[in-house]
Amino acid sequence: MNSTQTLIKDLARQYGRDRRNLLPIIQGVVEQENYISEFAMIEIAKELNMPASDVFGTASFYSFLEHRKMGFYVIRVCKTIACAMKGTNQIMHAIEDMLKVKIGETTPDGKFTVLQTNCLGWCHKAPAMLINDEVFTDLSPERVREILGEYMRKNR
Repeated sequence: MNSTQTLIKDLARQYGRDRRNLLPIIQGVVEQENYISEFAMIEIAKELNMPASDVFGTASFYSFLEHRKMGFYVIRVCKTIACAMKGTNQIMHAIEDMLKVKIGETTPDGKFTVLQTNCLGWCHKAPAMLINDEVFTDLSPERVREILGEYMRKNR
């Protein structure tokens, strides 16, 4: 049994094997592995005795449940109209320039993935971005470079 299978069994024991516990189990896998793989979805389906298509349908419905391996730090930049009006394009250019990747890509060292996402709920302090669970608002290209510089200096 590999570590993903062990994790899923532990989560199923913790939350229960009912269909209503599917989302917390998926979230637990994403929390530990930073994404949910096809293998993990199949293993969850086996553990909960349900079709894998049900697991995939649930996992693919939510935008923060990634289906591919992500960088250690996932940068999500809000793409709604409020943020766009306050300069999201300049924020994205600063991120892409500094990390040398485009939206949707991961840096070669696996440290950062850059994504755009729908509303982060910080329209009143636009533009906004999220790095893992940390929110940054009232951004400017200069502030983004400062923030990313701090994250680049971290040893994960």
